[in-house]
Amino acid sequence: MIRSGWLLLLFFSCSTLWAQDDGMDLSSPQKSVFNHLFYLQQEQYEPEVSAQSLDNKKVRLENPGRTAIQLIQIYDGRGIKVDVEAIPDEANYIDSVSKKAEYVVSNQIPELYLIKQGNKWVYSERSIRSIPELHSELYPGGLHRLMNAIPESWHSKFLGLEIGQWVGMLLILLLSIFVYKLLAWLIRLGLLKGLRKLNKSYEANAFLKRVVSPLSGFLVLGFAKTLVPSLLLPIDFNRFLMLGINIWYSLLATLIFYRLIGFLADYFGTRAQRTEGKLDDQLVPLVSKFLKVLVILIGVAYILHGIGVDVTSYLVGISIGGLAVALAAQDTLKNLFGSAMIFLDRPFQIGDWINYNGMDGTVEEVGFRSTRVRTFYNSVITVPNGKLADSHVDNYGMRVYRRYSTHITITYDTPPERIEVFIEGLREIVRNHPHTRKDYYEVHMNDLGASSLQILFYIFFKTPDWGAELAARHEVLMAIIKLADRLGIRFAFPTQTLHVEDLPGQSSLTPTYNESKEDVQATMKEFIAAWKTQNGKGV
Repeated sequence: MIRSGWLLLLFFSCSTLWAQDDGMDLSSPQKSVFNHLFYLQQEQYEPEVSAQSLDNKKVRLENPGRTAIQLIQIYDGRGIKVDVEAIPDEANYIDSVSKKAEYVVSNQIPELYLIKQGNKWVYSERSIRSIPELHSELYPGGLHRLMNAIPESWHSKFLGLEIGQWVGMLLILLLSIFVYKLLAWLIRLGLLKGLRKLNKSYEANAFLKRVVSPLSGFLVLGFAKTLVPSLLLPIDFNRFLMLGINIWYSLLATLIFYRLIGFLADYFGTRAQRTEGKLDDQLVPLVSKFLKVLVILIGVAYILHGIGVDVTSYLVGISIGGLAVALAAQDTLKNLFGSAMIFLDRPFQIGDWINYNGMDGTVEEVGFRSTRVRTFYNSVITVPNGKLADSHVDNYGMRVYRRYSTHITITYDTPPERIEVFIEGLREIVRNHPHTRKDYYEVHMNDLGASSLQILFYIFFKTPDWGAELAARHEVLMAIIKLADRLGIRFAFPTQTLHVEDLPGQSSLTPTYNESKEDVQATMKEFIAAWKTQNGKGV
């Protein structure tokens, strides 16, 4: 026998709804639903009459009464209390969404809806064909027959429920606790075994601590959801019980994914620290926060859907409002997409020296909206990522070699042989310095200036940062000065002077070079050898 609390509500609120054609009135969605529910109550139990609400001309039922009973058991088992008074009592009702003559009884089961067929409202062909499948999912293995198999004495009521129902709930609770412990042990054992085979014992322990308990609880709640409908509890009690189970079910699912994201963030964060680049060190927490917020939003949506809130209408409203916000916040969205492009393309890393629109600085932080650059004045400039992604960024930090170019100016009175030896000495300095590029450099007599002979000194340093480059440049320049001093090379000044070669009674101001080229070369080689010995370990 179908148990339900429909009778009082239906009788007093809808007692005048039937009696037009053969004692039935199916002229509106409200009257058709009332007919189905009313004739399955204990006082007027007529399943065949109730099945008239399923009298769809496109479907032929072998046992209409049984299908009508299965339908009300689906409503009761899902904890859905159909409010007949809220159903439209209009013969020409049109659904506002589909723009068709149809009515969905409950948003929790959208596949069950009525359509208008001639002058009658009946359940649709799709609904009727879905009833056996929905019923078997809700009561697998015929669990709904268990309450009919208990002794008659257990049908007596205590605190509003039958004794058999109290006993059934107690058994489900004890069985759920046992299953929870068993699942926790099996999951812990299986995951530990699998992860330890991969030499991931630390990750296994961290993962198990976060996920095993909510995962076991999630599976146990699914087990309880399968058994509770078989108790055939009163509709109000069952509705609140299923509501609580559905809320906890969604909360545990949300918690599982939330903790899983946290574990993966820790794992990939540890791996990111081992890489040379620092941009992924910031990418991992940013992605982790985004995914956690997304999981929470989806979890809230499922909870609202579980308590019967029409999430679709809210999503439509949010999407319309989101479009308006997007139009009003184009720059913000552009910066968000710019952030995504920076993280995907990786044009620079944290700590790189970049030049953007004439501004030099070191990348300090890359956020969702902007990038912070520390200038060489020690100030911080915030650059919107949208502009940064669309601009030309010169990344000095990605240079393998750092160029240094200058002109070494010497006086015109320097003998050609001594110039050649000096230039060869400059090349030896480049060849023997530990941080200079050896396969490409240019050291040549380059120009005849107004007041000097100009030697092009064009080299590259292989150093990781600007500070190391300055140190290497210092070493090379000091070696050049010492070599010039040792060879008697004078540096020219960019000035105009009146040069008097001879004065009466005074010696000439022009230096005298008496050494031969071989002597000068020997002096240069002696200097280079001493310099290598002194600075060979990386001055």
